[in-house]
Amino acid sequence: MPDGKVIRIGGGSAFFIDSALAVPQLLDAGVDYILLDYLAEGAMGLLGRMKQADPDSGFTGDFMDVHIGPFLAQIAAKRVRILSNAGGVNPTGLAAKLRDRIAELGLDLSVACVDGDDLMHRLSDFADTRDMFTGAPFPQKGVTSANAYLGAFPIAHALGQGADIVITGRVVDSALALGPLIHEFGWGPGDLDLLAGGTLAGHLIECGAQVTGGTFTDWREVEGWANIGAPIAECHADGSCVITKPEGSGGLVSFGTVAEQLLYETSDPAAYIVPDVICDFTQVTIEQIGKDRVRAANARGLPAPATLKACATWDDGWRAVAYQPVIGPAAAEKANKQAEALFERGRMVLRGRNMADWRHTESVLIGGSDPASQEVVAKLVVEHDEALAVQMFAREQFAAISAMAPGTSVAFGLQIAPCMGLMSFLVPREEVAARIDGVELHSGAVEGRNPKRLPEPAPPSSVSPADCHLPTSGAGLTVMDLAFTRSGEKGETINIGVIAREPGYLPRLKAALTPDMLKAHLADLGDFSVTIYDLPGIHAINIALDGALPGGLNASQRLDPAAKSIGQRLAGMQLATV
Repeated sequence: MPDGKVIRIGGGSAFFIDSALAVPQLLDAGVDYILLDYLAEGAMGLLGRMKQADPDSGFTGDFMDVHIGPFLAQIAAKRVRILSNAGGVNPTGLAAKLRDRIAELGLDLSVACVDGDDLMHRLSDFADTRDMFTGAPFPQKGVTSANAYLGAFPIAHALGQGADIVITGRVVDSALALGPLIHEFGWGPGDLDLLAGGTLAGHLIECGAQVTGGTFTDWREVEGWANIGAPIAECHADGSCVITKPEGSGGLVSFGTVAEQLLYETSDPAAYIVPDVICDFTQVTIEQIGKDRVRAANARGLPAPATLKACATWDDGWRAVAYQPVIGPAAAEKANKQAEALFERGRMVLRGRNMADWRHTESVLIGGSDPASQEVVAKLVVEHDEALAVQMFAREQFAAISAMAPGTSVAFGLQIAPCMGLMSFLVPREEVAARIDGVELHSGAVEGRNPKRLPEPAPPSSVSPADCHLPTSGAGLTVMDLAFTRSGEKGETINIGVIAREPGYLPRLKAALTPDMLKAHLADLGDFSVTIYDLPGIHAINIALDGALPGGLNASQRLDPAAKSIGQRLAGMQLATV
């Protein structure tokens, strides 16, 4: 282990409505910083819609009401510094509200606001812009948010000015951890390997308990879900970190939990691109060094990209969703027939009002994979340009209770909401200027004239299959017997990380998980392409299924639009007998 200064950073929130328990747990554990990550692309669209309705809103209420507001006195007493992208599309509004609360409490806490990411004033500049993945045109109306992803150097600058709490708009998630490390260790734009190491630390803890035993393949080994520990990264000046959790908390920190999180929502591990550096995670090593203590090291960095990723969201019509239980013999068959009848019944109502047909209908059966099942729930979805159309469907689908299949129960979970469109695109770095409390900074990190590199890590040990005991070589062997798996999504791509439990298992896994086998096993995902990336540092592969999530998270009406179940489905795949 390296000697010297250690900076402890806790992950206090992983998403928009995360648990209220993590922040007090971290305050009791004793950390230097707590980061709170709230923003996914869909959250930006929701916050943008809120701000259009009320210019004083547009930020996450949980920051003040749940996560930080109730603990300001403890934060001041313990001198823990807070970093959060809770500002959403109105970081100045949240910073002002926070300063007022601090003044009311008579506390000595300094707040800084980092913004400059908002591109709403430049929409006309993007008229000819295309989506960086799909080639779709930029929306011409109804845009609710447009933001570039800022990096970590503005956060570090704010900390250097003495900020105790830094509120940002859209920054890349891992920048909330990299910013304090730049500040504490004095890293510069040319310290590429160190910036990659700090990005790795942030990536590992930004999703909260997913690195401390949450969603872990070997879930039976994880005790204490009710009090699962929030993650803590103990970060060193050499770019390495130790992942752990508060003493006495539930959960598990192991090679498997950390390796799974390393691959979560990544594509090419040799080119994990953030504003400050392009990270190469292929040689990262993960080592269990004690109970609930795992060291991650050897990230490598390439010069920062010339462009910044940006994201725009827009309102694109209306959607109604209803969940309709159907019970009894032939439940799935009845539910399918009933769904088509309800969609057609809705069309009859539309024609009667001289309105256009549905632009999209979908029925997803929950519990219908077993033909003998006598209990299913039909998830019924319609989309239309006009709100009135989906409102009429929501009302009309209740007719099934008395007019259609026997065993139909009362629908539940009825939802009517705008459809959200989303596109990703690139903007030149020099066109985006971060600001701290309204004062503009230069465009951000750029390649140093003499990038500083760490010594190359020793190559991972090569172990042949004969050196490792396979659990079995006969029928019934599954991917999960040989590997940990975790899946996620970005845009229309689903990724599945597959980490061999022993280095010698990897050749067997690679031989089995070919593109053709993956397409056959996951045929219900439709037409997609497969790219498989190697991570020799942790004897793993990362599988990218491009096009497997048409329209992305916000458009998909699958039971699992976040694609978190795909890794589990692959884990259950039987391997051929050898």
